[in-house]
Amino acid sequence: MLVLGIETSCDETAAALVADGTTVRSAVIGSQVEHHRPYGGVVPEIAARAHAELMLPVIDRTLVEGGATYDDLDGIAVTSGPGLVGALLVGVAAAKSLALATGAPLVGVNHLEGHVYATQLEFGPLEPPILALVVSGGHTSIALMAADGTFATVGQTIDDAAGEAFDKVARFLGLDYPGGPEIDRLAVDGDPRAMAFPRALSGGGYDFSLSGLKTAVIRELRRREAAGEAVDVADVAASFQEAIVDVAVAKTVAAAREHAVEQVAIVGGVAANSRLRQAMADVCDAEGLRLLAPTPALCTDNGAMIAAAGSNRLVRGERSPDDLGADPNLTLEDATGWAVR
Repeated sequence: MLVLGIETSCDETAAALVADGTTVRSAVIGSQVEHHRPYGGVVPEIAARAHAELMLPVIDRTLVEGGATYDDLDGIAVTSGPGLVGALLVGVAAAKSLALATGAPLVGVNHLEGHVYATQLEFGPLEPPILALVVSGGHTSIALMAADGTFATVGQTIDDAAGEAFDKVARFLGLDYPGGPEIDRLAVDGDPRAMAFPRALSGGGYDFSLSGLKTAVIRELRRREAAGEAVDVADVAASFQEAIVDVAVAKTVAAAREHAVEQVAIVGGVAANSRLRQAMADVCDAEGLRLLAPTPALCTDNGAMIAAAGSNRLVRGERSPDDLGADPNLTLEDATGWAVR
């Protein structure tokens, strides 16, 4: 089965060809970083316009690099939510048009589900149950993938997402956009114990709160500057990063224990963070848990993860209707946009 996956939930115009849900034949990403860098974050209107310009060239290049034509497609998978509504609409419209023109079956995919299925591209067909930490610019949650492939949200952020917090702190520090990789790079030379930043909601439960951490970093820097104290940016980056990693790892492993799950996945753009990957690997090894951590290239938004998730749905006989829409608030539990024929 050869599936074309299309992803436009935020600021990456991505498409990929995946065979049998596990083998990437080609993957192309039209990056929009330079469009958004002057603003220090993603501008929804700019993202939607850029998707419209990049969509067809990205798909054409994906087919050429994968040695395929539209006639070879056995299915078309597209992110239908969650995400920026304008951005989502571009991808959904393109996928629906291609499905109508080629006769290939269409299936809508939840963006977060796609991140989980990115692990399948590296570790082979998934064998749930799996407990997944989903951390990205717009999402921070812990999800349980049950044996039947359905998902349940175990915990989620009540305010900022991890990637959002990284970008905001990086911007305050005067670092380049996107901020996550910049903080990761600086933190290598910093002391994670230099500053005692808060670990919110660490006392129990599986929800996250990162807004207070961001505010604590800003207040501490302003206090030190007002007192004339030197500020080591590397120490700030390391201490801030460690606060996020500590809570994320502890909550994920605790949830795995409670749900008697032996496999843990870390997915999403922030899962490319080197400290998070190492800390999770160390704890999972100590706890006897199998860690599924895709390579960094598969952590960021890409079309291959959507094709992989879509392949599983198509194999189960699931199809989306011709009037598939974009739902910016789509949840993992919500089957909106999916139908079985």
